[in-house]
Amino acid sequence: MSPCIPLLSHRDAREIFAWRDGRPVDVGGFLADVAQVADAMPEGAHVLNACHDRYHVAVGFAAAIVRGKLNLLPSTRNADTVRHLRESAPDLFCLVDGPCDLQLPQMDYPRTRPAAGAPGLDAIPELSADRVVARVYTSGSTGAPLPHDKTWGSLVACIRAGRERLGLPPATTLVGTVPAQHMYGFESTLLMAFHGELALSAAHPFYPADIVGELARVPAPRMLVTTPVHLRALLGSGLDIPPLRMVLCATAPLPPALARQAEARMGAPLVEIYGSTETGQIATRRTATSEAFTLLDGVRLQPLTEGVAMASGGHLRSPTPIHDILETLGEARFLLHGRSADMVNIAGKRSSLAHLSHQLCAIPGVQDGAFFAPDATDGDGVARLMAFAVAPGTTVQALRSQLRERIDPAFMPRPLVLLDELPRNATGKLPHAALAELAVRHGPTSRSDDDGP
Repeated sequence: MSPCIPLLSHRDAREIFAWRDGRPVDVGGFLADVAQVADAMPEGAHVLNACHDRYHVAVGFAAAIVRGKLNLLPSTRNADTVRHLRESAPDLFCLVDGPCDLQLPQMDYPRTRPAAGAPGLDAIPELSADRVVARVYTSGSTGAPLPHDKTWGSLVACIRAGRERLGLPPATTLVGTVPAQHMYGFESTLLMAFHGELALSAAHPFYPADIVGELARVPAPRMLVTTPVHLRALLGSGLDIPPLRMVLCATAPLPPALARQAEARMGAPLVEIYGSTETGQIATRRTATSEAFTLLDGVRLQPLTEGVAMASGGHLRSPTPIHDILETLGEARFLLHGRSADMVNIAGKRSSLAHLSHQLCAIPGVQDGAFFAPDATDGDGVARLMAFAVAPGTTVQALRSQLRERIDPAFMPRPLVLLDELPRNATGKLPHAALAELAVRHGPTSRSDDDGP
């Protein structure tokens, strides 16, 4: 029989679970809110939690568990994704806390909180470790989003291992720029409050001023949970950043130079998370000082099989494939060389799109950029890469000149397109479908911007 694990690790109803608009919400208040939302939920067995307020996401997640429902957490909510969700779960309904255009039956998050002293849950619920409580979906950055079921036991084991690695003091406040429905934000901002002895900030700041404002509203110690895109914008804003205990970063390759700049500016260590929707977080590194990732306690990488590494142990219920190219350094450390699906081979030369994108973004004046490999080839049968850049004040020719000093001529993009912004999603990722759409819109109809290979 599977052991039971409590919904929360807290022992005192007066402990702080969250901060909303600068005010604390204790565990007792959280459990009362969970009871209220659980009682109001309709009969459908599947819930899509589309709340924006991170605290509302946490309450809705727990309420669905209390009612025996399954939380569906897609990383995107476009029409195609919603259609697939409805096909797989016809009874799906959506929990919302504001305007929502999803074509689903909707339940509004209660506008008023339970009165003080209102009955909540009699005790913190106990859940079977084997119970599936969430179905999360891949981001679609390399194709169609795929579902992965998560048991309560595996989620809690992952959070406990990550919490031990970070070594944060109890009651540290988590401020996240990533949505709580994405696997990284789900683990590092929401579940950390359930089983990490930490408190979540309900806000979901996006712009630098909003990030700084929310950090100032919550008490120290603070950890900022963010992405390279948000981090670069915050550092470039020139705003004064309140003291931080730690910065956590994930979802896209983090240049070491940006990590060093962040640590110097914020006076706090920056820890990069390595993981995936399939595995959850499995390793960390302090990017400013180390190239190598260190696996979480109990997690191991099995020998490569047909070019695919397998992660096992720790919180993983079974060996899980890693869709990245890794170089193991002993039992617990590895180097990341890019995604398997990211590799390109042109004229017998190999590189990764992540590496090429990094070289583009390293050019002074480039605020954002990405390489893309269309399926089509040139008339001579050779694959041609495309690249998109956000670089105000510069020209395509100037960027090409800089790129030639950084990459092999075989990988020079045709075309190289300047844009006002890239279509990144809320987690800072560039979905494959969005890049493919850009490729169609800016296809290589001419080579007027080319001045050589």
